[in-house]
Amino acid sequence: MTEPVVVTGLGLVTPLGTGKADFSANLLQGRSGIRPIIAFDTGRFPSRLGAEVCGFNPKDHVSIKNRRRMDRLSLMVTASARMALEDAGFAVTAANRDRVGIVMGVTFGSSDVAARFVGTLFNEGPRLVNPILVPNTVINAPAGHASIEIGFRGINATVNHREASAETAIAYAAAEVARGRADVMLAGGADILSPFFFEILTRFKALSPTGGGDEGARPFDLQRNGPVAGEGAGLLCLESLEHARGRGAAPYCEMRGWGLSSSPAPSTDWPVDPRGPVLAMQRALKGAGMDPGQVGYVSASANGGVSLDRLEADALSGLFGELENPPWIGSIKGAVGESFSSGGIRAAAMALALKEGILPPTLGLKDPLAPLPFVLKRRTVHSPTCGMVNGFSSGGTFASLLMKRPA
Repeated sequence: MTEPVVVTGLGLVTPLGTGKADFSANLLQGRSGIRPIIAFDTGRFPSRLGAEVCGFNPKDHVSIKNRRRMDRLSLMVTASARMALEDAGFAVTAANRDRVGIVMGVTFGSSDVAARFVGTLFNEGPRLVNPILVPNTVINAPAGHASIEIGFRGINATVNHREASAETAIAYAAAEVARGRADVMLAGGADILSPFFFEILTRFKALSPTGGGDEGARPFDLQRNGPVAGEGAGLLCLESLEHARGRGAAPYCEMRGWGLSSSPAPSTDWPVDPRGPVLAMQRALKGAGMDPGQVGYVSASANGGVSLDRLEADALSGLFGELENPPWIGSIKGAVGESFSSGGIRAAAMALALKEGILPPTLGLKDPLAPLPFVLKRRTVHSPTCGMVNGFSSGGTFASLLMKRPA
C-alpha cells in the first residue's frame, strides 16, 4: 500500500534569483537569466552566453564551520535544502532525523573542483594537491554536505541521467516516501557552469550557435540552433499527505505519478523515434490513474536543441495532438538555460504554477516548429489542476513527473 506524496517546500538558487519569491517574480515577468558569462573568459569559445547564478550568498544559509569545506555546487545544494525545509515549516531534530533523506540529480558535478584537482595532480604532483578538494570531486558530495550541515540521517543518494537527472531523483524520492521508507525527502537537481563544463559542451557542438546564426536559447522555435548553458539548484520537500496534515502543512501540489523509459540513441544525441518519451509520459499517467485529457500544462525538456525539441514536439503531438483541449506547453529553459540537472528548478516552477494558476512564458519562442498550444506569453489559467514535467536526456533516457493541485 502506498501513501499520497505531496510537495510542501521549495528551495531555489537560480539564474533568476535565490529563493522562491525572487525566482517566481522574475520568471513570471518574463525576465531571462541568460547573459554574457562573467565568471570566466569565453574569448576562445564560439559561445559567449550563459545563465549564471548571481548574488547568491552562502553565508545566509550555511554555517561557517561547514562552509569552508564545501565547493560552490555543494553550497548551492545545501542552501536549497535548507530553504526547502524552512519553506515547508519542517525542522530536523534528533527525534526525526533518521526518517529524513535526500536524493540529488547531478550530471557534471563540481567540474571546477575536479579540473583543479587533476591539473595540480598531473602538473605539480600529488603532494601539492589540496586535501580539501578531494571529497568534493565525487558526484555525491553535494548530497553528503547537505546531510552533514542540516543533520538528517535518512536515505542519501545521487543519480546521474544527464538532462533527466533531477526528474529521476524526484521520482526516486517520491517512491521512497510513498512506500513508507521515509517521512520527509529532499529531491531535485543541481549543476554549475565552469570552464571545463563549457569546454566539453563546445567540443561536442552542444551549445548555441551550433550551425551558425545568432546565439540564444529558443525552445521549440524553427530558428533554434542549440541550448545555452546554465547552472543552479532546485529542491522539493516531499512528504506523505498524512505526515503533512499531521503537522498542519499546506501542500503546493501532489506528486501523482512518474514514468521512466529509454530508447536506443547515439550517446550524445537523441533518438528520432518518439515512442520512448511517449512511453515515459504514458507510464506517469498510468501511475496516477489519469488520462491525457486531464493534463493542463506540460513543462517541456526542450532547450533550443535541434534534435531534442523536434523529438519532444513529436512525442507531445502523438500523446496530446488529437485531444479537443490539449494541455498548454512551455519551456523555461529560455530563462534558466540548460544546466543538465534543471529538473528540480522546473519542478518547483510547476508547483508554483499549479498553486498560483499562472503559467510562465517560453522565452525565445517566436516561430513554433509544430502546431501545439505553446505558452508564448505569461498566461493565467483558472484551473490548471494537473501538470507534467519532462526530462529527456541525450543517450535516450526519459523521465516524466505528474503533479496535481491538491483538492
